[in-house]
Amino acid sequence: MLKNTRRILNLPKVTPPLTRSLYSTTCCLNSSKVIGIDLGTTNSAVAYIANNSPQIISNHLGKRTTPSIVAFDKDSNVLIGEIAKRQALVNPDYTFFATKRLIGKSFQSKEIQKDIKNLPYTILPSNTGGIELAINDGSCKSPNEIASHILKYLKSTASDYLNEDISKAVITVPAYFNDSQRQATKDAGNLAGLQVIRVLNEPTAAALSFGFHEISKKKNSGLIAVYDLGGGTFDISILDIENGVFEVKATNGDTHLGGEDFDNIIVNYLLDEFIKLNPTFTKPQLLQNRELIQRIKDASERAKIELSHISETQVELPFIIDNKHLKISLTESQLDEMTLHLINKTLISVEKAMQDADIEYQDIDDILLVGGMTRMPKIRSILSKTFNKKVNTSINPDETVALGAAIQGGILSGEIKNVLLLDVTPLTLGIETYGGAFSPLIPRNTTVPVKKTEVFSTGIDGQTSVDIRVFQGERGLVRDNKLIGDFKLTGVEPMAKGKPQIFVTFDIDADGILNVSASEKSSGTKKSVTVVANSGLSKDEIDQIIDDANKNKKMDNMLRERVELLTKADVMISDSESAFKAFKDKISNEKDYLIVLNELNQIREVIDYFKKNESDLSLDINILKKDVDSFQNKAFKLFQQASKNKKEITNETK
Repeated sequence: MLKNTRRILNLPKVTPPLTRSLYSTTCCLNSSKVIGIDLGTTNSAVAYIANNSPQIISNHLGKRTTPSIVAFDKDSNVLIGEIAKRQALVNPDYTFFATKRLIGKSFQSKEIQKDIKNLPYTILPSNTGGIELAINDGSCKSPNEIASHILKYLKSTASDYLNEDISKAVITVPAYFNDSQRQATKDAGNLAGLQVIRVLNEPTAAALSFGFHEISKKKNSGLIAVYDLGGGTFDISILDIENGVFEVKATNGDTHLGGEDFDNIIVNYLLDEFIKLNPTFTKPQLLQNRELIQRIKDASERAKIELSHISETQVELPFIIDNKHLKISLTESQLDEMTLHLINKTLISVEKAMQDADIEYQDIDDILLVGGMTRMPKIRSILSKTFNKKVNTSINPDETVALGAAIQGGILSGEIKNVLLLDVTPLTLGIETYGGAFSPLIPRNTTVPVKKTEVFSTGIDGQTSVDIRVFQGERGLVRDNKLIGDFKLTGVEPMAKGKPQIFVTFDIDADGILNVSASEKSSGTKKSVTVVANSGLSKDEIDQIIDDANKNKKMDNMLRERVELLTKADVMISDSESAFKAFKDKISNEKDYLIVLNELNQIREVIDYFKKNESDLSLDINILKKDVDSFQNKAFKLFQQASKNKKEITNETK
């Protein structure tokens, strides 16, 4: 245990040369293009610099964003993005979404315990106290392994588009991500085969994108508030932009507040309303039905999005359980009332950031909106009222973060000149001292990179070793803060308590990742540690996964294309099989029905055969694709006629 002696020794808190530093534009990484990646909770995007301007790269499906969803089918094939999203209803147990909220967190955290109740997939504790996600072959994946699949897909997208092997990236994270979550994000990038040259705060990236555009119009100064409410996290950052210098004045937020929480409120509302109409069901009974919950969750998200454009919507889900239908109206005002406490929670963070920046609301020149949730009219109206100013809707809330990341990549590679970025650390960092006290070394909102040293001493006579326990938080006692790393300094000369001089140094790099070192003056003993929080994998495991991926890269790409085609076919055939059951009694032409049904069964056999022999590249996947397309046209006509018959019968009944 250490005793703080800096007042007695009257030593400076700050090591002079490194108290404040700029991200230098002279740091050049010209060996290859640097891409910018927004690894989002709901959607992700990738961008690059072309002709001194940031551009979004569309994915292989022509979409500018990719759903942050990874799934494992029954043969343990990996599905990513839109393809994974399409099969979520038939594979809820092994379709992983919103995993950004889990990354770098411990299993026992209250946020994770809450999420376990709302997510359809299985969350388990890892051997190191982190998180593992159960997949269908009996193994487990960490959240950053899931993230690595998304990053690998975006890397492939960029490499194909730019016609070069992309290896360097700037990846964004919520400003309020702690050291654990930042390191886990870097691990995910490494697993994807990327050198993550900078981890950039999302609101800072958005301001960089906005400010870069304004600089080009000669409007190059102002105080900016970036309100970033995405699918799983919330950030508020206050920045001062002046003559190409972007300085973050303060940041605040919540790494477990976002669109998922709004969706869960709607889910609970719909379940409660359904139970009122069908009192034979109980909520625990419905919550155990993962397929049902996934259907309601998808419908809740759609309703939320619709209510940003219309005042009322209808949630309709046929045959939700035991041939019961769900048909419930939801209005914009109801949604506003149900979620007002979440919006107000963001305003608490806004107030704290304004206080830390020592800025009045009327001093803000622009309020930038980032993240899909900021399309909600109630959020916009409350922010306009809070700041007494109309919010700025000129930027695309889904793309601006990736564009800002690309700009930062351009700065580091030398493609973009005369732009400097000053960012800050979001939370206070310090160590445990005698009595369980938290002794801060680096206060929150300190500009990074930064290095600080303080002198401590022993609290017990004859002590020959001390435990350096590193915490992150704002509370006075360590028990109320988060332990992010520890190590033991041994070899201390046995002396009376208070005599040894133990120098503890905190060094935060530009990614916001902390290195801690300690040395004892008289003995010369020294020890240091990079505070690598529990990301679920050891460095050796990460290196092994990367090595395996590199060895099998060519084959993996070929198999991925085959799996994507097979998955599309499988999903379509599964939908058709369900439709045949639903419309069986409505199809009047039995001969046509039997012909198409027989064709369906044949294609199912072919798909199953392909899946069992997916490594056999002699099997021509294009033949299957043609057969499936032909069947789809026949089935569509059959179901179209059945729907018409059903409608006529319904009208006659009326």
